[in-house]
Amino acid sequence: MHVQINPAEGIEVSEALAQHIHDSLERVEKRFGDRITRVEIHLKDINGPKGGPDKHCLVEARPRGLDPAVAESTSDDAYDGVRQAAHKLEKVLDKRIGKLAHHHD
Repeated sequence: MHVQINPAEGIEVSEALAQHIHDSLERVEKRFGDRITRVEIHLKDINGPKGGPDKHCLVEARPRGLDPAVAESTSDDAYDGVRQAAHKLEKVLDKRIGKLAHHHD
């Protein structure tokens, strides 16, 4: 499973944040890695220097033979936003891929 990080202007992806992204996607990779070709992380700062809950994270997974699965989160902190979006993505994939597995039984 290839992970591609796409930061928008105003978002700095440190080595620590990149590692956090990979760690947050670990459960997704363990459960669905063989079915997913790529995961794209899109990070942006909605409010700029104004602050507040403005770190937006959109996670898009590309399962083989299926439409992309998307989950997103907005938080005060990029780390928290990534974690929340990865958790939501796992639920979306579980529902979609789990449903397919159930139909093939």
